[in-house]
Amino acid sequence: MSTTAGSGRGRVGRPRARGPVEDGLSAREGVLAAAAELFTRQGYAATTTRAIADGAGLRQASMYHYFAGKEDILAALLEGTVQPSLDLARLLLARSEPAEARLWALCRADVELLCGGPHNLGALYLLPETGAERFADFRRVRDELRASYAALLAATAAGAALEGPERQLRSDLVFGLIESVILIRRQTPDRLTPPLADATADGALRLAGASAQVLAEASAEGAVLLRDLRQPPAI
Repeated sequence: MSTTAGSGRGRVGRPRARGPVEDGLSAREGVLAAAAELFTRQGYAATTTRAIADGAGLRQASMYHYFAGKEDILAALLEGTVQPSLDLARLLLARSEPAEARLWALCRADVELLCGGPHNLGALYLLPETGAERFADFRRVRDELRASYAALLAATAAGAALEGPERQLRSDLVFGLIESVILIRRQTPDRLTPPLADATADGALRLAGASAQVLAEASAEGAVLLRDLRQPPAI
């Protein structure tokens, strides 16, 4: 079990070579932060575990306490770009609000996750290495997220009116639109995330077949839904 920075409970034999990459990061989080910067800046294949350890302020041997190797680090980064959206999708599937609002909320939050961090981790989806068995969990989570999009679209009025193959096509198009922001961010890294997230969610609803009036209602209700879901629980 890793310990967080500032917990006051160090591990004998696993000292840091330097401090963490950023204040408040645990050693494990520091490794992920360093790897994210290196993988997206100079490429996965060109990045060594020594460079990651150096960036995290750890001795290389110490890094292996947290990750068995470079593939494990990449897997953790990839899963971190999908699991929060899947967690939200599960919540939204269980809600009673109109499906259009729930689909809009998922689209917007997913784009925000893909574009909101300091590094374009979604670009790592394109690596040929992600087809290896080590990344089966990432692919499984991503497939479940894709299925959640399909379920929400099928629950909309426009989606329910579509035949099976056409509905699946619309669902694939919506999911593809969301992930296309990875390429947009690569081309225009300084683009502000909130307007991109709003516009992409709106575009997804149009692809799903929502009318202008339905879209206006869905975006308003979806924004409120996201705000409510992000409220900290009452103590």
